[in-house]
Amino acid sequence: MEFGDKDNSMPPRAAYVHVPFCRHRCGYCNFTLVAGRDDLINSYLKAVEIELASHQEPHEVTTLFFGGGTPTHLSSDQLKRLFQSVYRWFLPSVDSEISMEANPADITKEKVALLQDWGVTRVSLGAQSFAEDKLALLERDHSAKDVRRALEITRERIPQVSLDLIFGVPGETRPVWQRDLESAVALKPDHISTYGLTFEPGTKYYRQLQRGDLASLGEEVEREFYLAAIDQLTAAGFEHYEVSNFAQPERRCRHNQVYWRGQEYFAVGPGAARHIDGVRSTNYRSTTTYLNRVLSGKSPVAEQERLDREARARERLVLGLRMLEGIDCHAFKRATAFDVEALAGEALVKFRQLGLLTKVADRIRLTRQGLLVSDSLWPDLIG
Repeated sequence: MEFGDKDNSMPPRAAYVHVPFCRHRCGYCNFTLVAGRDDLINSYLKAVEIELASHQEPHEVTTLFFGGGTPTHLSSDQLKRLFQSVYRWFLPSVDSEISMEANPADITKEKVALLQDWGVTRVSLGAQSFAEDKLALLERDHSAKDVRRALEITRERIPQVSLDLIFGVPGETRPVWQRDLESAVALKPDHISTYGLTFEPGTKYYRQLQRGDLASLGEEVEREFYLAAIDQLTAAGFEHYEVSNFAQPERRCRHNQVYWRGQEYFAVGPGAARHIDGVRSTNYRSTTTYLNRVLSGKSPVAEQERLDREARARERLVLGLRMLEGIDCHAFKRATAFDVEALAGEALVKFRQLGLLTKVADRIRLTRQGLLVSDSLWPDLIG
């Protein structure tokens, strides 16, 4: 199927399940989660059952992603109940990719065996770093030893394992980041995601930055770190296939490619965002608000928007350019009925002149320089 192609009469073939529970909230985190509220888990499981039942009929899916929060924070019995509820309505196909985010500190042989029993094919470990000082600053509750142990235990039963890494932490040096990359490569994961630290409003880190208790490394240093990741990981045989993501051959995250290719998907849980029949909707981010509404028979949806054809096309353009393969102009026109040059020609010309985009034959993609500033390009392309 080409970029963005979709038979509009068919339901989505991907689903996301948000599990908002964590042991504690790290200082940089602005995700939809609650920490230290395990008393809400049973109510959450009941609410998810109710929200799922609103589908009225089951749907076969080829990708299913359990994210958070920390899904593996749930006990084995709670995970079983969640799997039972989800699989009643989202039926994994024979060759489906079933992903689950995990905290290295949660990984045990028993829990990994449970994931295998329920068909999980891919585990994403939130390693973040192998440097103990950096892990402490990030307020992680695991050590580098825990990461290595968790990966080895997981790999015994789960076909694919991915590692998440963070760079640009206050006080971090280039050698520290390079050692993180070397440590990750040495473990031979199937996939690595690298993310630059951001100071999001509302987080502890943001408040510390505002008070002067933390200092950003600055854009130039962060760009050096990013380029180091590209060079080290590609030299180690990883394919750089999306701005932040690297994979061994045939080990890309299929679920995330659904988003980047502009395809539609189901979603359930607090803060979950879905795209169905051309409508984007997002549930209430507050876990307690979500629970109160669903358990009292109200809709969990906080925001809903139907994009017009041009807005959908522009969104697909931006999402597609996150992929290193870029946009095939012919496939884009078939999927959206819009010519790329007519849709965003002025911005595309400007970015090509600046060396941020390149066009070869009928394909537009980010250059190496464009990768460094990609987030700053999207507003001009969205229009």
